[in-house]
Amino acid sequence: MPHRHLLFYKPYGVLTQFTDESGAGRPTLKDFIPVPEVYPAGRLDHDSEGLLLLTSDGALQARLTDPRYAHPRTYWAQVEGIAEQDALRRLAQGVTIQGYLTRPATARLLPAEPQLPPRDPPIRFRKSIPTSWIELILTEGRNRQVRRMTAAVGLPTLRLVRAAIGGLSLQGLRPGQWRDLTPDELLQLGSSAPQALLAALRPRLVGKRYW
Repeated sequence: MPHRHLLFYKPYGVLTQFTDESGAGRPTLKDFIPVPEVYPAGRLDHDSEGLLLLTSDGALQARLTDPRYAHPRTYWAQVEGIAEQDALRRLAQGVTIQGYLTRPATARLLPAEPQLPPRDPPIRFRKSIPTSWIELILTEGRNRQVRRMTAAVGLPTLRLVRAAIGGLSLQGLRPGQWRDLTPDELLQLGSSAPQALLAALRPRLVGKRYW
């Protein structure tokens, strides 16, 4: 059976799994994606939003989530306070969270608030304290890493959106929407990945077949 590969814009408050094992009845992927036997290649916390890649190809899923392959993920974080150059430098060089020094990253102040749908529910912020948006590009994905990194430099995260996975972006999707990857996107994913991942993808892309 051909594999399926999906892009999903995960809304705030949705679990990155198909069942809520706690029995609390929280929204899950099952409420949005009717495609059988696809699984997330990576996770997003329930209070984070943005791009999620799902695949039925277990080997591809393993490669995309293996930190050894350093696959880049781009996050936009609305933080409490103004992100000064010193804080951005520390984020880029690596900060210590829970006894672990994060890998070097790309960190910059976004010149304007990104064009995103309003969050439901809206963020809670203090009128007396300004906020700013920063972009972080990471090659690792530890539990709540972005939130812990920004907190470590004195910039608590108020809203967190994963904007891209490699060359794949949120463009064209609204929260709760999903679509299949195109053949060109599969090629792009392969070309931006390390050689080991490209070798795993190449047999499936011969003749630009969409599997």
